[in-house]
Amino acid sequence: MTDRKKIRVAVLFGGKSAEHEVSLLSARNVVNALDKERFEVALVGIDKLGRWHRADASQLLTSGDGPKLVALEDGTAPLSVDLGAGTDPVGRDSGSLGSFDVAFPVLHGPFGEDGSIQGLLKVAGIPFVGSGVLASAVGMDKDVMKRLLREAGIPVGAFVAFRAHQRDRISFEALREELGVPFFVKPANLGSSVGIRKVGSERELEAALDLAFSYDRKVLVEANIAGRELECAVLGNDHARASAVGEVVTNTENHGFYSYEAKYLDEQGAVLEIPARLPEHVARRVQQLALETYSCLCAEGMARVDFFLRPDGEVLVNEINTLPGFTAMSMYPKLWEASGKSYSVLVGELVEFALERHSAESRLKTSVE
Repeated sequence: MTDRKKIRVAVLFGGKSAEHEVSLLSARNVVNALDKERFEVALVGIDKLGRWHRADASQLLTSGDGPKLVALEDGTAPLSVDLGAGTDPVGRDSGSLGSFDVAFPVLHGPFGEDGSIQGLLKVAGIPFVGSGVLASAVGMDKDVMKRLLREAGIPVGAFVAFRAHQRDRISFEALREELGVPFFVKPANLGSSVGIRKVGSERELEAALDLAFSYDRKVLVEANIAGRELECAVLGNDHARASAVGEVVTNTENHGFYSYEAKYLDEQGAVLEIPARLPEHVARRVQQLALETYSCLCAEGMARVDFFLRPDGEVLVNEINTLPGFTAMSMYPKLWEASGKSYSVLVGELVEFALERHSAESRLKTSVE
C-alpha cells in the first residue's frame, strides 16, 4: 500500500486540562496501536496554554510511564493550524499541520472532551473519532448528565449541584440530611478522579469545596454508594455494542476510593478484574444499562459507562466517559481485549466509525429547495 492510499490521521493530545498528563499517556498507546500499513499519523500536542505543536513518533513523549513523569517535548514552535480543506499531505510543512482525513482526539477533560474541539472540527468539516458536540458536552457535565439519565428512568445515585455563587448556601447539615455521610464532592466538569474528596465532617467539606471550585465553577455533591464498582465499554454509532463487564477493586488500605493516585500513580492502588465475577443476569443488566445510557446521551463512536452494584443487586449508573483513557492501565481497551478485540483492531474501528458518521452527515441537505 502506498502512502497516498493511507488514511491520514491527526492524533490530538495534551490540552488545557488537569487531565493533560493522562492524555499524553493515552496518546502514546493510540499511536502505537494505529496500523502503519493503513494509517499515516500526524501527532499534534496541545500544551497547557492551548498552543498546538507538531511532533514525530520518537518525540511524542519524554521518557516516563506515570502522569507526573510525562511532558510534551520542549523546543517545538506552535503550529499554524489551517482547518480548511486542503491538498497538502500531512507534515509537508513543519510549521503547519497540513490536511488530514480524520482527527483522533485523545484529549481528556475540558477543552477536549467537553465538545470544544468537537465543535471546532465539525465546523471545519473534518471527521473525528468519538461523540459529537452534544454528547461530549453533556457527558462532561455530570450534573446535566445525571439529570437527563434520571429523566429517562435510568437509575442514578442521589446528588445535588452548586454553582460558585451559591457556595454560601451549602450546608453540611443539609447535605448530611439529604445524602447521608460520608458523601463525595467533585468538580462537575472533570474526570480521572481529579479534584474529588470524600467528606465526613464540616471541616472536610470546606476543604473539599475549596479544591473542587478551584477546578470548576460548578460542583457536584454525591451520596456515598456502598457496593462494587463496575465498568462497561461501548463501541459504535447507530448499532453500538457493549463489551464484557469489568470491576475496579480499590486497595482500600491505601486509598479511600478510586482516586487519581489509585488510578495512575500507585501500581497496587487498584486491581481490574476482567471479566468481573458476576451472575450472568447482573452482567446483562449492566450491558443493557450501558447501551441505554449511550443512546440516551446521544453518544457515538465510543464511551465507557461506570456503575455501582449495591449489595441488594441494584445497579446504578455513575457516569459516562465519552473519551475514555487509553493508558496501559485503562479499562476501555482492556474490556474490548477481553471481548476478543485487539488494541489495534479497536483503534482502527474507531477511525472507521468517524468516517462513517461524517459520510452520512455530508449527505444531509444544507439548503432549502
